[in-house]
Amino acid sequence: MMISSHNIDSFFNPSSIAIIGASDKEGSLGKVLFNNLLESKFDGEVYPITISSETVMGRKAYRSVLDIEGNIDLAVIAIPAKVVNSVLRECAKKGIKSCIVISGGFSETGEVERENELKRIVEETGIRVVGPNCVGILDTHSSVDTIFLPSDRMGRPRMGKISLISQSGAFVAAILDWAAGEGIGMSKIVSFGNKADVNYSDLIDYLSKDEDTSVITIYMEGVGDGRKFMTAAKKAITNKPIIILKSGRSKAGAAAAASHTGSLAGSDIVYSAAFKQSGIIRVYTPQEMFDIAKAFVCRKKAKGRRVAIITDGGGTGVIATDSLADYELELAALEEDTKNRMRDSLPPYCSVKNPIDLTGDADAKRYEIALTEVFKDDNVDAILLILLFQLPTLEDDVIKRLLPMIKNSPKPIIVISPGGGYTRMKLKELEEECIPCYQSSQNAVHALSAIIDYYEYIKKKKL
Repeated sequence: MMISSHNIDSFFNPSSIAIIGASDKEGSLGKVLFNNLLESKFDGEVYPITISSETVMGRKAYRSVLDIEGNIDLAVIAIPAKVVNSVLRECAKKGIKSCIVISGGFSETGEVERENELKRIVEETGIRVVGPNCVGILDTHSSVDTIFLPSDRMGRPRMGKISLISQSGAFVAAILDWAAGEGIGMSKIVSFGNKADVNYSDLIDYLSKDEDTSVITIYMEGVGDGRKFMTAAKKAITNKPIIILKSGRSKAGAAAAASHTGSLAGSDIVYSAAFKQSGIIRVYTPQEMFDIAKAFVCRKKAKGRRVAIITDGGGTGVIATDSLADYELELAALEEDTKNRMRDSLPPYCSVKNPIDLTGDADAKRYEIALTEVFKDDNVDAILLILLFQLPTLEDDVIKRLLPMIKNSPKPIIVISPGGGYTRMKLKELEEECIPCYQSSQNAVHALSAIIDYYEYIKKKKL
């Protein structure tokens, strides 16, 4: 029976999974894959498939997917490349909708015909394939964990709204581990290696409609069908922002990308122009990618480019003011009524001009007063909230007191707080509530400008 060539959902929401190449052997990919899935909260059936053992980790093993009576939605293949295609045909015969091919040894190593045969199987049967030569898929919402890296060496991020598509498995591993440590929430993470079947366009189309995804991030080395990609991106951009880290900008980088996943990087100038034309946000470092991505998770639109700064350190406020100019944002001219109300409620030595300086003995109460008044000011479109946690007057429960105001703000709020261990601990409290936080004013303002630029683009597109 022909399976739908458009089925992507079974990669993320399967009711049953077969691990082909499952093993008890210490250090093997098959053991890590099977163990990770058992340790996750995935509540569907998990079948170990192997020809070398009757059981795997105490569970009955099967020699082939064809030996299993029940239905299988997803198969993960981690076996020698030379037998992948024959096993893939068995999967198609079984009626399995989707396969993740972890195995390398295809076009990236010069085995082009082996990969072409895999593509023919996809065309003939309609089965969908992620890979080959990939590290797998993680979905924090459905608890599907097919990443072959052990959890004690690579952390898994908490549930969130940032999805990631990547050709590079190493990039995925590093980002997931970093996000877990930083408390950044993620949703669906896909490493698709050589993208012999499922590609950027398929995943962009799927994620643009996914309720668990607020922003789509992409690590790209090259794209095969540029026209198809741009069509998918332009359609998706009205629903979700797309952020792309495009590597292979130099000649040497392009050559490295080609040898890595068999990608043709193409002209970097063409990529930049195409991204800009379609509203895609291009970044140049992983830090920049996630600085901007986490700012989009709040999903609050700024009506304009006028920004109010609230700080408990004058110098930090000046630095933030300089950063606004770098990204063509404006320091909001506060209404006189706003300033008068703050003068009536704050100590006389506080500055109620913008930046609003609550001074070095600020406490939570002063921040509550400033935020309340700035929320009312029609001249303010967005807020930079600077918190220097080093001040002894800032209570330990300052986050608990300010969090409801920040979450219910009618305007985007970006938090800036440079510092060490105590500061990072406080920022993590905010990050876990999906509040975008930064230790650098420059990074914070860059993220805010990306939000504003995106919604301006969408507004113009709808006119």
